[in-house]
Amino acid sequence: MSLEADGAAVAHYAEQLLPLSTASLGDEYRYQSLSLCVIDAVFSLGIKYGTVQQVVARYCDHTKQRRVRASEVLPPTASQESITTFCDRPEQIDPASMADRIYRNHNLTSPRSGILKAEAVARFARCLQSYGVEYLQDVHHVADDAKFEKDVRDIRGQGSGLSLNYFWMLTGSDQFIKADRMVLGFLAEALARQVSAREALPLLRAACKRLVEQHPNLTPRLLDHEVWKHQRAVKSVQESGSSIRCRKAKLSNP
Repeated sequence: MSLEADGAAVAHYAEQLLPLSTASLGDEYRYQSLSLCVIDAVFSLGIKYGTVQQVVARYCDHTKQRRVRASEVLPPTASQESITTFCDRPEQIDPASMADRIYRNHNLTSPRSGILKAEAVARFARCLQSYGVEYLQDVHHVADDAKFEKDVRDIRGQGSGLSLNYFWMLTGSDQFIKADRMVLGFLAEALARQVSAREALPLLRAACKRLVEQHPNLTPRLLDHEVWKHQRAVKSVQESGSSIRCRKAKLSNP
């Protein structure tokens, strides 16, 4: 099928399942500082989002800084933690120290030959620093910079570009999505076939183009978030059902 036809199918499926008229973004899209966007973007791959939220909260508690702002309006730079401040924290000298003392999370960027996500966060932040990006207001300077994208994707475990796309979303871009397993699963259900990560963005953009006629405020980013919330809720129900069945099996087979 053509992209237009597939986009129409995804739009129809989304209209049936998602509360698009009340679609809204989560708190993570209103982070107070750019460093929090980096932490979230890197840690979010391959783990439950509740764990990511805990990591971000621990960093904010340790540094005694605000986690989210009250609105989508960017806060004054004076109230943000600069990327240089983040990079210059003494704990950053040793990524294992960050993982132990602050993040209290030792996840790797990949099961095979991965590095600590704490180290990947530090490298991502130093990359931003090298391009003069210190605050949320500065992100537009590298938004279309192919060299910056290559530098980030060269960090071990960041080659897929998922973290970078999610970083753009967290910092304000409405046109990117995070083609993770939640989104790919939803698209596969909508189209009754497997969908690759490469297909996900054009498919959601095509669907959004149709849906925006009835939902003027909808964007690919917002559609992605509603898909993610729906898929997480479905997965939670499935896991609860599986847990109940396991308990029943144990009771019936003492």
